[in-house]
Order: sequence, then C-alpha cells, then structure tokens
Amino acid sequence: MRSTFNILFYLKKNSVKKTGYAPLMARITINGVSAPFSLKTEARPDDWDTKAGRLRGRAKEASELNAHLDDARSKIRRHYRELCDRESVVTAAMVRDAYLGLNTHRDTLLCLFDQHNENLKTLIGNQTTSGTYGKYVNTRNRLYEFLRKKRNKEDIYLKDISPEFINDFERFLFVDCGYFRNTVMKCMQQFKRIVIMAHDNGWLSINPFSSYKFQFEATDRGYLSEKELMCLMQHPVENPSMEMARDVFVFCCFTGLSYIDVKNLREENIQRSFDGNLWVMTKRQKTNVQSNVRLLPVPLQILEKYRGKCRNGMLLPVQNNRVGNEFLRELGKQCGITTKVTFHLARHTFATTVTLAKGVPIETVSSTLGHKSIKTTQIYARIVDSKKSSDMEALSHKLGNFEKVYQQMQAV
Repeated sequence: MRSTFNILFYLKKNSVKKTGYAPLMARITINGVSAPFSLKTEARPDDWDTKAGRLRGRAKEASELNAHLDDARSKIRRHYRELCDRESVVTAAMVRDAYLGLNTHRDTLLCLFDQHNENLKTLIGNQTTSGTYGKYVNTRNRLYEFLRKKRNKEDIYLKDISPEFINDFERFLFVDCGYFRNTVMKCMQQFKRIVIMAHDNGWLSINPFSSYKFQFEATDRGYLSEKELMCLMQHPVENPSMEMARDVFVFCCFTGLSYIDVKNLREENIQRSFDGNLWVMTKRQKTNVQSNVRLLPVPLQILEKYRGKCRNGMLLPVQNNRVGNEFLRELGKQCGITTKVTFHLARHTFATTVTLAKGVPIETVSSTLGHKSIKTTQIYARIVDSKKSSDMEALSHKLGNFEKVYQQMQAV
C-alpha cells in the first residue's frame, strides 16, 4: 500500500499576538495521521495566502519568510526519504522529530557514531591520538558502505541492530573489504564500543553483541636481534636526516618509548630518581599510564648529542612519522635487515632484545613500557632463542648433582 505524504504550512490565527503577528505552523500528514509543530517564526494574517501556504507579495519580509518555508519543506522531504530507506513503517511524528533533531543521536547507528567521533576528535593530543580517531572514522565509513551495498539503506535504527547484522558486517569486512582477521576484530571492537555506549545510556534495550566472540590471531611481532641492532648503530650514514632518524630510533630501542611519546619528550620529563640516576618519567599518550625508565648510557649520549639543538622545547629531532620511517626502512635495507624497520619496531626491540633477553623480569618490562597488563607485554616481548639457551645452560649447571648420581648408578 502506497503511503500518502503531505506538508502544510498555516497560521495559528486563534493565537494572534498584540503585535498583530500569529505563530507560523507546519503539519506533516502521513496516511491521514498528522503531526503539527511550530516553525519558530510569525506572520501577519492579512499577508498570509492560505491556499498557497505562503506570504503574499515581493517585499523583503515576504521573500525571506518564503525562502525559509521552501528550505523547511525541502528538509522535511529529505528526512522523510531517509526514514523510508531505514524503516518499514514511517509516521508523521517520526518525520517531525527527525526535522526538529529530537533524539536523533539516540535513534540511529551512524548518527551516534558521528557524535562519538566528533567528541573523540576534541581529545586528540590529550586522551587520544589522531591515529585512534582515524581508525574510528574508518570503521564508521565501512558501516556506511555495508548499509548502502548490502541493505540499501543510508543508516539503521539502533533497535534494528541484531546478531545477524553484526555477523553480516563482519563477513563484509572479510570478503568485500579484504581485511585480515585482526583488522576485522579491531573494527568490530570499535563498532561494539558504539553499541555498548547506546546500551549503557538506555537508548538500546538489549546488547546485540552479548553472544559475539572476538577471535584474534596471535601475531609474530617483529624486532631486531642484538646483531642487527649493532649493525644498524655502526652503519656509516652520510645523510644528516637519516642520521637523526637513526638516533631517535636507537633512543627508543633503549627506552621503549613509542614515536608519539618520544616526540612529546621535554626537559621536565628527565628527572633524577631516588637511586641517583636520570630517568625518563612520563605518561603514555595512548593510555595515560605512567611510564618510567632509567636512561642507560646509549640514550644518555644521544640526549647529550642534541642538547640545545632542537626546536619547541623538544629534546630530540623527531621527524614526521612517515618521513622518519622512510629513512629507517632505507637504512634497514643498507644493513641487510629483512625486517621492515619502523619506529614501532624499536619498542618491540626494547621489550625483547634489550630487556627480556638480558634477564630483566617481565614485570619490570611491563611497568617500563607503561602496560596495564602483563598479557600486553607478552604480545610485544618474546623470549628469544639466545635467552632460552642461556637459561637452559644455567639450569644444566644447577642439575649437576643429578648427573653425577645417574653416572654412579650406571657404573654399578
């Protein structure tokens, strides 16, 4: 059955004010059911053309008000079309509320997602990063593509998000977007965050993610071996920009700082601690967790090399992340390193080669990296073969008495 849709503008003539003006109203009617509302403007009854639903004449006041009415009519029709794309049944009240902007962020997924992203954008540089914001924008855009291609809709009401919808979106990320499993899981985590926000605020009665299982794949995080790190440090470099990128990279290899945290490093972050040594004392921008690490001889020398030579209070000449990584990749190739060398590789190298492989307890490494959980540290830091070998060698010496007893038994 085809819906009948109509928009009427009229004056509320029984409410004429002392000024001689009456409130201008709009009435949306769908299938005989109406939803009236005020247009927040006024007109003189003598100037109003009831049949045309407009002011008479070409005076400035008439032209401006009629332009306002044309704009309102256009917006109401657009909201009606958008609702028809999302809903099987559309009422006049729904169109009116959409036009007036009543609770729109509580009604649809993408509206709520956009609101979340706008709020997140204001926190860049404080509680979040531009990278994190970009990932949420990407997930929002993938949801929009999914709705257009698979559901022929511009948006979806929160109440219509079902486990089936969630699973179909996951399949879309795998098949249509060609994402790997962990990228898909990250997108689904961000999608879930929006849904949980709606549920916690009472805008969604049930949590459609309650039965969804996140299945991440264990990843083999790259790192530099001791030999590779030594080669990279000793390799002759003639390009000053490449030398600066290497120095910052090596600094991170011996402190575990991420790119953004070393970029934010200032003089006040270098403090002498209770043990008489200089430490980097800062909070990770990504998690706002305190991260304290002692400055070993190598990073101390790097800081001294650039003392007073950097701008804007920076301690080190940290380049643009993309540019710096390009220099590092080229340097890695020159050194014959097959692993792609990036700033983040330095953090993995610190966790694995510089600390755990040298016998530093994982609890100390976790605290130094600013991790909230040791499980996170275990992802970054693997015990390399050399560490396993040295541990087993030490165990062999400790079990010498058992070896002697066994030899004596065999001799009997």
